[in-house]
Amino acid sequence: MTASTSQTPGAESGWYVYGVVRESGATTEVEALPTVASADAQVTYVRHRGIAAVVSEVSDDRPLGTPDDLRAHAQVLDSLAAGSEPVLPFRFGTVLRDAQAVTDELLVGGYDDFMTALDRLEGSAQFTLRARYVQDEVLREVLDEQPQAQQLREELKHMSEDAGYYRRIELGQILAEAIADKRDMDAVEIDRCLAPLAVAVAPEEPGAADAVADVSFLVDGKRRAAFEEAAEDLARRWHGRIRLRLFGPVAPYDFVTEAMAGLGERR
Repeated sequence: MTASTSQTPGAESGWYVYGVVRESGATTEVEALPTVASADAQVTYVRHRGIAAVVSEVSDDRPLGTPDDLRAHAQVLDSLAAGSEPVLPFRFGTVLRDAQAVTDELLVGGYDDFMTALDRLEGSAQFTLRARYVQDEVLREVLDEQPQAQQLREELKHMSEDAGYYRRIELGQILAEAIADKRDMDAVEIDRCLAPLAVAVAPEEPGAADAVADVSFLVDGKRRAAFEEAAEDLARRWHGRIRLRLFGPVAPYDFVTEAMAGLGERR
């Protein structure tokens, strides 16, 4: 979620906004959590009509964006997400000039959308799955399945670098296409096994060369055990071939926009 920055030039401090919760969720102990851009400030709540912004004070002479700031932002939100109430995480860097601005510009202006999104996210949390190939194993698979690649690889063992230039390009193309096909099939299998157990799914375009999939799932608490068991089953089935890492429960970073617009009927 995004919000405008309206810090007054020359102001000595502002209020950093982590997210929004219901007022009933503003009982989580947050005072001991690390804060963005300040070692002395405490996380607290600004309340309005049954909702509350999660905030801490920041100085305007301290630029935001250090690794500690990013970790503090995530730790506050994930600590809230670990409780029983939903949280709407804001994008890193949202600062308003004072507590009154948090109320007037944020909570009053966004009240209806916030209430709707909190209702839609009730009882759910985000889990993010990162799947990566074990490169030696997937290469062995491709060579076993591609006789042409095997032949080119053997030929290249007996050729100089210059003489084998075009054959190396050909081999690289064959391997890249075969791995891309495997990636597509394995991503479909992840979706087949896990998506039916989720309220919503948010895939990302994998950036790493060994990536199979990066996918976030919004999971209802009543189906969490079944979802985690399905992920474990997949990890056992692919052991030694694909490394699976499941992160969560965390704040629903990838589903706030969708929740504000409408998640539709739950699965």
